[in-house]
Amino acid sequence: MSDQATPFHRSRALGVYAMLVYAFLYLPIIVLVVYSFNGEGVGGFPPRGLTLGWYRTLLSDAAIWGTVLNSLLVAAAAVCIALGLGLPAALALDRASFPGKAVFRRLVLLPLILPGVITGLSLLMLFVSGGMKLSLLTITLGHGTALISVATTELFAGLQKLDRAQEEASLDLGANHWTTFRRVTLPNLRVSLVAAGLLIFTLSMDEIAVSFFLIGRENTLPLEIWSRLRRGITPEINAISTVILVFSIGLIVVWYHLRTRSLKTEEGAGALLPSTLEGERA
Repeated sequence: MSDQATPFHRSRALGVYAMLVYAFLYLPIIVLVVYSFNGEGVGGFPPRGLTLGWYRTLLSDAAIWGTVLNSLLVAAAAVCIALGLGLPAALALDRASFPGKAVFRRLVLLPLILPGVITGLSLLMLFVSGGMKLSLLTITLGHGTALISVATTELFAGLQKLDRAQEEASLDLGANHWTTFRRVTLPNLRVSLVAAGLLIFTLSMDEIAVSFFLIGRENTLPLEIWSRLRRGITPEINAISTVILVFSIGLIVVWYHLRTRSLKTEEGAGALLPSTLEGERA
C-alpha cells in the first residue's frame, strides 16, 4: 500500500511545485493586466471600479504612440538586417567547409553570451569613432548586429532538419544552385525564417541595454516606459504593457499556426512518398 501511495504523493508534490512555479511566473502579469482596468489607478487592493479610462488616456497619449512607432520601425529593420546576414552565415556553417569554421561557429554565438551592456558600449564606441550621430539608425544597426546570432542559430537548426534529397533532385534536373536555393531551399526554410523573424522582432521590441547606449533624441518604447517609471508607476504603463502582451500572444499564435500547418504538410508528403515509390515499382 505504501509503495502505491509513494508515486501518488510524488506526483501530487510535483503538481503543487509546478503550480507554484507558474504562479511565480504569471501572477505578476495577471496583476498588471487587472490593474490596467483599475479605476483607482495603481493603488488599492483589491481593484475597484473597473474602467477602460486608462486605455482611453493611452489612446490620446501621442508621445507614447510615437515611441511605439519608433520601436516597430527599428524591430522591422532589425529583422531584415539579422535575417539578411544570418541566412548566409547559417548556409556557410551547414554547407561549406573552410578554415576556421569551428572558431566562426563559436564567434557567432558570442553576442548571445555577452551582456547587453558590453554590446551596447562597444557599439557606441564604434559609432562615435566613425563620426555617426546617435539616432534611430544607430539603434537599428545595433539591434540588427546584436541579433544576427539569433538568426544564424535558428536558421542553422532549420537547415540541419532539411531533407537534402529535394535539393539534389533539383540539381540533377538541371537547375543551378541559385535556382535550387530560391525554389527549394528557401521555401523549405519558411517556418524557420518566420520563427527567427518573430523572435528577433520580439527581442528588438523589448531591448533596452543596447538601446540605452545608442539612443539619440527619439525614444523607443522600452526607454519611454523606463523614463516614466522613474517618475512613478502610472496606469498608462499597465495599459500599454497589456497591449504589448496581447500583441506578443498574437505573434505566438501565428507562429504556432504556421508550425502546425508545416508539420501536417511534412506528414502528408511523407505518407505520399512510399505510395509513389510502390506505384513506380509496380
